[in-house]
Amino acid sequence: MFTGIVEHVGTVLSVRTSPTGRRLRLNIGPQLSSGAGKGASIAVDGVCLTISDFDGATWAEFDVVPETLSRTTLGSLRPNDPVNLERALAANSRLDGHFVQGHIDATATVSHVAKRSSEARLSFTLDAPEQAAYIVPKGSVAISGVSLTVVDVDGPTFSIALIPTTLAKTTLAVRNIGDKVNIETDMLAKIVVNYLRRSQDRTQDPSGNRLTFEQLREAGWL
Repeated sequence: MFTGIVEHVGTVLSVRTSPTGRRLRLNIGPQLSSGAGKGASIAVDGVCLTISDFDGATWAEFDVVPETLSRTTLGSLRPNDPVNLERALAANSRLDGHFVQGHIDATATVSHVAKRSSEARLSFTLDAPEQAAYIVPKGSVAISGVSLTVVDVDGPTFSIALIPTTLAKTTLAVRNIGDKVNIETDMLAKIVVNYLRRSQDRTQDPSGNRLTFEQLREAGWL
């Protein structure tokens, strides 16, 4: 579990083919090296990965399987590319962003960029339009591992506003029109929308079945 608060912008040192897909070596810097080790989880551009090897100081290696490579932007990473990094959330940590699982729902394409001295406004068009059901104005979304608030939504396109701190501490400052980003929609939105869809299916059942308190209890809502 993560928060979407990026701790460090790392750099891809190498990308190698491995028996399980690809192995990424990243410069994770001293910020993340403290307390890191083999088996630890780190979000790389929003994707939860496990450290496979670690030099104990500056770099860590991660195995990425074909499924992850095909469904996220990690498959297009090349040496010297910057990546957003965050260590897993400790149980006693402050939650400054929102709950982020590190499970990418879709990628999106940057469709508009407007920069001013005090902020930047970016729009993204979802590559899987059905994911728009989980993105709502003033709701939370994780973009390449960055916890952000949605400004507005227009079909499969939504926009966000970036303050100077976010621009300075994440890779979103260098995203341009046509670039791909990883999208994780809000966990609570997915639970509510999917449950309501199932409930609607029940109420429209020709047999006359209706949503009951027992069904709510079984689903954990009561």
